[in-house]
Amino acid sequence: MSFQILGTLNLTNGRDVAVLPPSKPTTLLAALLLRPNAVVSINSLLGAIWGEHQPASAKAALQTCVLRLRRLFTKHGIAGNVIESVPGGYRIVADAETLDLLRFRQLVGRAENETDPESELHSLTEGLGLWRGALLANVPSDALCRDEAPRLTEEWLRASERVHDLKLMLGRCREVLPDLWRAARSHPGHERFAEQLIEALYRTGRQTEALVEYRNVKQYLLDELGLDPGPSLQRLEAAILRGDELTPVGAANDVPITTGGAARTEEPPPPMATSDFTGRAADVALLTGWLGDDRPGPRTVVLTGAPGIGKTALALHVADQLRARSVAGHATLRMRRPDGTARTPVELTAELVRLQFAGAADPALLILDDVLDAEQIRGVLSLDGGHSVLITSRMSLTGLVATHGGRVHRLDPFTDDEAFELLSVLLGPDRTAAEPGAVHQLAALCGNFPLALRIMAARLQVRPRTRIADCVTWLRGDRFARMSLIDDPRMSITGTFGAWLDELDPRLSDALVRIARCSYPESMTLADLAGVLDQPVTATGQILDLLADAGALEGGSGTYTMHELVRAFAVDGYGEPSTALAA
Repeated sequence: MSFQILGTLNLTNGRDVAVLPPSKPTTLLAALLLRPNAVVSINSLLGAIWGEHQPASAKAALQTCVLRLRRLFTKHGIAGNVIESVPGGYRIVADAETLDLLRFRQLVGRAENETDPESELHSLTEGLGLWRGALLANVPSDALCRDEAPRLTEEWLRASERVHDLKLMLGRCREVLPDLWRAARSHPGHERFAEQLIEALYRTGRQTEALVEYRNVKQYLLDELGLDPGPSLQRLEAAILRGDELTPVGAANDVPITTGGAARTEEPPPPMATSDFTGRAADVALLTGWLGDDRPGPRTVVLTGAPGIGKTALALHVADQLRARSVAGHATLRMRRPDGTARTPVELTAELVRLQFAGAADPALLILDDVLDAEQIRGVLSLDGGHSVLITSRMSLTGLVATHGGRVHRLDPFTDDEAFELLSVLLGPDRTAAEPGAVHQLAALCGNFPLALRIMAARLQVRPRTRIADCVTWLRGDRFARMSLIDDPRMSITGTFGAWLDELDPRLSDALVRIARCSYPESMTLADLAGVLDQPVTATGQILDLLADAGALEGGSGTYTMHELVRAFAVDGYGEPSTALAA
């Protein structure tokens, strides 16, 4: 008979399997098997079985559990004193023939010493075949599931990564795809599996699916962790967009897999900016100058502008530029949950502590992304530990800057040249050079907004035979409905702008629609707009200042403009204005 713990906790004779029922003896056996041949202290066993709320009779009950296990072993033909009572605790005697965990580690150790990739793959595959679903599923112990299951899972992850690397290296890309799909979906935050899946898709001629998978991973990391993909994934995306021939990741068998839960040690990749970031040279210079000069003390900078204008991308690029100049690293706190609702100050403070930014000794850059209002982050700023803070927000947050100090920088859409450059990077210089006029027309329809440009470029990337001019004609037919990606509802100008205006006070969104539909030219005066809104000049000025603060209008001091894309959306895609603006 032998023990199986890489899944449910079982006893087996090689033919029949006895799945142990959830019970205290089962928990005791699991705690011992997880540390085979080692003394497990009585306190550790009591904690595994009863947690923090141990009865007064716990030690006596532990001895009863040991007796019940010994009787169970006898019933199933397990001879000898398998569970040993030793000073301070208990120990279970096992080897690779009687415990699947030790057999797995034996096979992984054998694989490390193999020089032939096929032999290494065979050993690892045999080891992974010992795993049988959810760990400790029949072990009712919060402590073991919390403390021990992640350690075992880490061993499985490292072995699985190496198996995938070997199959990719051996050219078995189609063979490994089913396993990679399953691994990537089961562990969506594990970037290594995502990278391997994207590589396998690309190397089997499925470039479109590879890029879609990259976007899915990027959005997941942003929504769940407030992070961008790591440099390795970003480099892979850039290589795919360029059409490079890939060298299989992990082709060299020089990175050992260690057992006992330790991860492979690798040299960290160098800092890297977003792979396809372009333009914004003046903005980058200004922000890096403010945040990276030699004056003592932290800095606070608010980067503001309409949604989709590229605030987050610029903030992350600036952070990478500063890191490349030997400024300490950065962390990003997302201000919204995945459903778009605001994260509370309590949530944000806890996340800041988790990221070790509260009270950290070394100053760094903290990015607070998509801040809704000043009150959301006042508590966070009080805990920033002397770090510089780069805030992105649709609001100007001038009140926050007035009380906490700092600077505000308003972001405009791309210039015509910057928009052309971005499309050239995303679509390839040959494709854009063949139709430069159509590229400029496409950029104009996108209002030079980076989000709109990226959406349309993604559509064209997966339709390599479509002429850009034909795309322009198609887009004009239903501009905002078609400025979206079917596989990701969040990549939509209608969704992004609509949610933005819905968050405004209804009187403000109503005023914006009225202004967008008026017949005045691009530049409008306060007196002109007072007539449009049918309000006194003073009240109109207050409305316009609020709209400008929200990024819906540009200007002030009596003269205002509106971004072309915002105006077009307010006219074509955002409902009818009401009959009055009165409160």
